[in-house]
Amino acid sequence: MEEPKPEAPAPEAESTPEPESKPAEAPKEETETVSVSLFSWPGYGFWFVAKEKGLTDGFDLDIKIIEDPYESFGLMSAGQLDVTSSTVEYGPIAAEEGVPVKLVSYTNASYGTDKILLGPGIEGGADLKGKSVAVLEGGLTQIYMGIFLEQNGVKFDEVSYVNVIMDDAVAAMVSGKVQGGEFWEPFGQQVLETLEGAKVASTSKDAYYQETGLLADGMYMSGSFLDGKPELAAKVMKAYFDAVAYWKANTAEANEIIAKAIQFDVKDVEAVIGADGGPKDGGLYVFGWPESSAFMGVTGGEPPVGKNGQIKDHWKLTNDWWVKFGVCKENHPPEAGIAFGPMKSLAESGYGK
Repeated sequence: MEEPKPEAPAPEAESTPEPESKPAEAPKEETETVSVSLFSWPGYGFWFVAKEKGLTDGFDLDIKIIEDPYESFGLMSAGQLDVTSSTVEYGPIAAEEGVPVKLVSYTNASYGTDKILLGPGIEGGADLKGKSVAVLEGGLTQIYMGIFLEQNGVKFDEVSYVNVIMDDAVAAMVSGKVQGGEFWEPFGQQVLETLEGAKVASTSKDAYYQETGLLADGMYMSGSFLDGKPELAAKVMKAYFDAVAYWKANTAEANEIIAKAIQFDVKDVEAVIGADGGPKDGGLYVFGWPESSAFMGVTGGEPPVGKNGQIKDHWKLTNDWWVKFGVCKENHPPEAGIAFGPMKSLAESGYGK
């Protein structure tokens, strides 16, 4: 009988090394998102350049294309939108209605892109009396048409205004639904190429519009954004003007970015803002920081249209016309609808020097 073999000793348990303690990671700083809207127009496309080229400082841009500017203003009033680019005449309307939206900068001047067109058989402004004209009611196009009519002996209320966005305005003109209208490029050229007998009666390069700076675009911010995040508001404005500076130095690349974003052909973008970073004859004079801050009267120097601080005369002119049209009941002071804070903040920081 075999003797039992002794049991092998149990292996010693291996000691488990203590896990090395890792330094606690610093919490990541959240990047704020700023919501911006514009309608599909090359003069507003610099927001896409700012986003594409990383010109934002500690914030992201959420850019929406909204074709009706009054929808954008409504979203701003509801706190659902921070910034919008639109034509520059809305301030008195916002002041009249108590809408918490403020104009913060003048961003470009029309340099021929805006035109009054007449249909076949309409030889001059006087022939529009009793006829129908295409405008965007409550917008600069209506004021431009009113001034044009009165310069030609027709009272502003002796025509029928047909309220249409630009695509529909082209169709209304070509179909004969209206006998005249205010158009900007590239839509004006579409009418001229399509409708035999159509003609140009006035453009924004006429002396009156260059002296007043009436026909232009601007940047608006909501009251909640301006009051709640003033430092961010200044950063957003800086990003915009940095994008304009980038466009001036890299025009071909920037125009490609804008064309893709708003679904325009590059040639149509160039027809509006140009191909060399300078003023586009028949298009826009894009304002960089020096031009805009001078027009607003925040820095010295003379802007390309009007005089230093021209924005206050511009305000009065548009407010007067809104009273005539019945959109406003009274005149309001510029401070009721213009916020100079973001621009002054940038100027005090030395921006642009």
